[in-house]
Amino acid sequence: MKSEKAVRIIKSIEISNAVEKLCADANYLLPADVLNSLKENSGKEKGTAKDIFDEIIKNAEIAETEKIPLCQDTGSANFFIKIGKDVVIEDGDIYSGVNNGVAECYKKKYLRKSIVSDPLERKNTGDNTPANIYVDIVDGENIEIIFLPKGGGSENASALKMLEPSAGWDGVKDFVLNAVKEKGANACPPLIIGIGIGGDFASVGYLAKKSLLREIGSKNTNPYYEEKEKELLAEINKLNIGAMGLGGNTAALAVFINTKPCHIASLPAAVNIQCHSCRRMTIKI
Repeated sequence: MKSEKAVRIIKSIEISNAVEKLCADANYLLPADVLNSLKENSGKEKGTAKDIFDEIIKNAEIAETEKIPLCQDTGSANFFIKIGKDVVIEDGDIYSGVNNGVAECYKKKYLRKSIVSDPLERKNTGDNTPANIYVDIVDGENIEIIFLPKGGGSENASALKMLEPSAGWDGVKDFVLNAVKEKGANACPPLIIGIGIGGDFASVGYLAKKSLLREIGSKNTNPYYEEKEKELLAEINKLNIGAMGLGGNTAALAVFINTKPCHIASLPAAVNIQCHSCRRMTIKI
């Protein structure tokens, strides 16, 4: 007789407690790769651009020391979650566990609540929920949660376009550069540029946003797109947008590209722009 495989039981409250701490820590601490990139690029600037970089770095140091938000816009709550196949969530589910943790953190820590219950009626939910929750089922008995608080200014600078396949790379490149030219200065540069290519209308934006989870300095697993990332970063930094849109050598710290198979008649492309306060953090339960 075949024995049943053991499962790991995780209570919903465990998820909530972990998410509550995660939301606070992510809003207070700038990831090391982002901070190091800011310091490195600061050395390439002078005058006003140099002063802005130094203020951004100082702001990060104060936020960490004083346990206060890096930015007043503590963002919409985005979660990218991997749940092991051998996990059973008790007394709730992943969605209630995460949303309860978000609500508790944003209320207790006095983080700005930025979510309205209806896009036109504009009534604030009062606790920054509901969160945007993306779930993948993987092997194992753990839950990995990546939190990406996303400010409204950078999100508003993002764009999506359904290109014709004949547009090719040149069409994608022109679309990205035009999007950054048009709104990049309003998104608190220096920026991190997430790009999605392929999929369909619904999934290409997700590809772009998920690319923002990569660390600055990491290489694309596809050598072709690694070169395209370098090409775009160089072109974006020639636009003289600079820090906070006031000119300089560094409009973007990194460009990340995610791709997915798509229909023969389509070439979807999306740009999800992230500000210099690229807050992201991972926990494992």
